[in-house]
Amino acid sequence: MKANKFLVAGVLVILAIAAYFVSYPHLAERIPLHWNIDGAVDGYGPRYALLLLGPGLMLSEMALFALLPKLSPKRYEVDSFEPTYLHLMLVLVSMSGYFFGVLLWAAWTGPVDINRALLAGISVLTILIGNVLGKVRRNFFIGVRTPWTLASERVWYATHRLAGKLAVFSGFICLLLALLGAAVWLWMTVLFAGLLTPVAYSFYYYKGLEKRGELDAPAL
Repeated sequence: MKANKFLVAGVLVILAIAAYFVSYPHLAERIPLHWNIDGAVDGYGPRYALLLLGPGLMLSEMALFALLPKLSPKRYEVDSFEPTYLHLMLVLVSMSGYFFGVLLWAAWTGPVDINRALLAGISVLTILIGNVLGKVRRNFFIGVRTPWTLASERVWYATHRLAGKLAVFSGFICLLLALLGAAVWLWMTVLFAGLLTPVAYSFYYYKGLEKRGELDAPAL
């Protein structure tokens, strides 16, 4: 399974590189690379930057996910949830490919509704990650890593079950807001509410278990 996931990710990188070189002759010397909160271009760069922001980033993500299992301390190995770990790797590489496609399209065709495209992509990313977040085991690299989730396996699982549900729910709301062209501040409010609530929950859940003397009870 591990080889298959990395193979698929590698194919996506090759497709991104091919798209870049096919598009290269049609790109201006300097292309839009940054937009302000209103979706107006406020930063340009050389066209080769797309190669770094797309295939370069995708390869970096693959390398990082290949390296992290070797860095994991005992009892916190990412190998304990390898299928989910590899799924997350593929999701991140795929979404980086999508963002690269948006930048390439903007550089080739001209003005695009960048806010709608990028915010919708981040919303989908949030949904896809939230869908498997409850399967992430305790580790130091992925998930809601607070002092309280790392200190208690029970708090970790309870927090990640909640975080997964909130990520999917807030992701769908954010996707709808992005497609409707809602204000960026409203989109960000919904997204961060969904992402930060589990952090507070992990603290209160830990303190509740501590008060009742149940910290050492097995995870449900």
